[in-house]
Parts: sequence; structure tokens; C-alpha cells
Amino acid sequence: MNPAPPPDTLAPPADAPAPTPVPSLADEPSPVRGVSRNVFLLGLVSFANELATSMLYPVIPIFLAATLGAPYAAIGLVEGAADAVTAGLQGASGWAGDRFGRKKQLVMLGYLLSALAKPALGLAFGWPLVLGARVLDRLGKGLRSAPRDAMIADAAAPNTRGRAFGFHSAADTAGGVVGPLFALGLIAWLGEANLRPIFVLALLPCLGAVALMALTRDRAPAAGPPRAATPARLIWTRPLVGFFALSVLFGLANSSDAFLILRARDLGLSTSLVIVAYVVYNVVYTLLATPAGDWSDRVGRKPAYVLGLLIFAVVYAGFALAGGSAWVWPLFAVYGAYIALTDGVGKALLTDLAPKDSRGTVLGMYQLALGLSALVASVLAGALWDTIGAPAPFWLGAGGALVAALLLLALPLRPAAAAAAP
Repeated sequence: MNPAPPPDTLAPPADAPAPTPVPSLADEPSPVRGVSRNVFLLGLVSFANELATSMLYPVIPIFLAATLGAPYAAIGLVEGAADAVTAGLQGASGWAGDRFGRKKQLVMLGYLLSALAKPALGLAFGWPLVLGARVLDRLGKGLRSAPRDAMIADAAAPNTRGRAFGFHSAADTAGGVVGPLFALGLIAWLGEANLRPIFVLALLPCLGAVALMALTRDRAPAAGPPRAATPARLIWTRPLVGFFALSVLFGLANSSDAFLILRARDLGLSTSLVIVAYVVYNVVYTLLATPAGDWSDRVGRKPAYVLGLLIFAVVYAGFALAGGSAWVWPLFAVYGAYIALTDGVGKALLTDLAPKDSRGTVLGMYQLALGLSALVASVLAGALWDTIGAPAPFWLGAGGALVAALLLLALPLRPAAAAAAP
């Protein structure tokens, strides 16, 4: 006769209550229909942080050019190096979030570093010091972006992923609307020649972002022993590698938005009106981001992304041809449609193509590729502006976007079986 099993292996009584299932992050309700609690909170976090960033973003190139007397090539170096630092860290932080399951901690550290950088910008008395402060700010962005995007993907079902990233982009860009308006009020109070206090005041919403981030939840680690990493051949499928390649090609022609701001000023707008034009861009982006994500859920990511690239080509050609400040307003507005159709949609596309346990890695490597190409593009744009003239970098951007759109039309983008899991 077999011995009785030890007590801890006995079957539970027939009348024992069933264990309560742990709800998925994607199922937790929020005040916004079709968006989970975690995605909603991450949207609020990004709103607060982007409010601070956008108080400064349209001011920084003008501060560099007008207050510090930096040449355009130096401005291109500052913005390109900042993007490259962001990109370099995103590759590592995305992998670390996947490997060690500490996404929330990485995101919080990233927001703290960016908060410290804001007042440091206002203390700079030469463009190399601005470069250092921008690098610190972008170190924070590099640490947080890929793990945060992976958290969004973890908290959304596959059929609502476009909406989740669209909502997050809309919340983020709403901060991009409010922030410049704050900056306008401060400039009206302080005067256009006294921009430094704005950098210090931007610290406050950054601290609010950190406090909100503490309310989010990370995905619980899987039960049992750690799973082996997904083999590289299953991650880097042909569709994913192809999308990376055309994104880099486009990135080499897509310089920093700082050059759009400088072009607006070059065409005759005052500092205050340049900021208003930047607000117009962000308003359009905010209004269209969630509908664009919904549309990509219904019709597919490729049509939305291709349309965004074509809009970019039209806008950059318009900035190259513009002969006066009246052109700035419609061009900035249409530019908001481009970013709405590519930013959140592109991230949703990547998470469609990537295995579940490698989303952070793929998102981080994508940002790494874009950031390194943006460094080249921004330095090249500054050199073209200084040597050939203001239209040159915009013609380069228009051509690069058109080529990328044509290549994407020919690229098959079928999610792998491993990528289809929620």
C-alpha cells in the first residue's frame, strides 16, 4: 500500500473556495474608457513631465542662439548629442527592464534625473554647459522611455494597443500644450531677454511626475523559475529588421525639431509667436493621437505610418519653400498630424512584432537606432544651414521621408506568432 502523501500535498476539500484570480493590468479600470489604470496613470506622469519639458523646449534654441550666441552647428550638436545619449541608454534600459523586471524603478530614476537637469540649464553661461545639462536631462529620458513603453504594452490588450499608446501620446502632448503657455506667461512677465528663471520653475511639475509614478504598478514576475531569454532569431525577424532599417534611413534625414523653431524665427516670428506656433502643433497632436491609434487598430499600422511620413515630406518641403511667417502656422498644425500618425503607432507596431518578454529590448533598441541617426541628422542640418542656407536641411528631410514611405509600402509587416501574445 502506498504511504499517505505529506499534508502539504493533500488535495483541498471539495467545498474549499476557489483562489481569487489576480486581475491583469489590462483589465484594471480607469476614468477613461478603453484605457487601463496603469496606462491612465502613466499618461498623467507624462503630462506633468512634458509640461516642464515643453516650457523649455521652444526656449532652449532661442536661448542658445540669442542669449549665448551659439552658432547653428553648435545648436545641432547640442540637440543631436542629447538625442544620441537618450538612445544609447534606451537600448540598455529596455533590456534591463525585460531581464530583471524592474521597469518601474528605472522609470522613476529617469524622471528624477530629468528634474535635476531643468534648473541646471538656467545656470549655464555658455553652450557647452547647456550641452552638459541637456545630456543629463536626456540621460533621464533614456532610462525611462523604453521601460515605460513596455509597461504600457503590458497594460493593454493586443486589440487596444494602438489606443493605449495613442492615449499616452495625447496625454504627453497635452503637457506640450500647457507648458509653452506657461512659458508665454512667464516671458510676458519677465521679458524676452530674461529667460533663465523659466528653467528653474520647470522643476516643479517634474517633481509632480515622480510622485504620480509612485502610484503605478509593474507587471508581476512570472511564477516559477526564470524563463530562458527568447533567441535572437525569434526576436529579430525580417519584418522587424526591415522596419528598423527604414526607420534609420528616415532618421538620418529627420533633424531635431529645434530647427523648425529656428526656421520659424528666421521667417520673422518673435520668440513669443514661435512658442504660440509650437502650441498649435501640440494641440493638433493631442487631438489626433488617440484617434490615430484607434485607426491603426482598425485598418493596420502600415497605412497610418505611411500617411504620417507623407505628411512629414509635405511639411518639410513647405518649410524649405516658405517665403514669410504666414506659412509657419499651417505647417506647424499639419506637422502635428504627422507625429500623431507615427509616434504612438510606431510603438504599437514594434510591440506587435516583438515577443512579449522582449518588448522593452526592442523598444529600447529602436530608440537607440533613431537617436544615433538623429545625432547625425542634427549635426548635418546645422552644417547645411550654416554653409548652404536655411532651406537645405528641410529639403533633406522631405526627401528622406518620401523614400522611407515608399520602402514601407513594400515591406511585409506580419506579426510573428510569439509577438501576438498580450
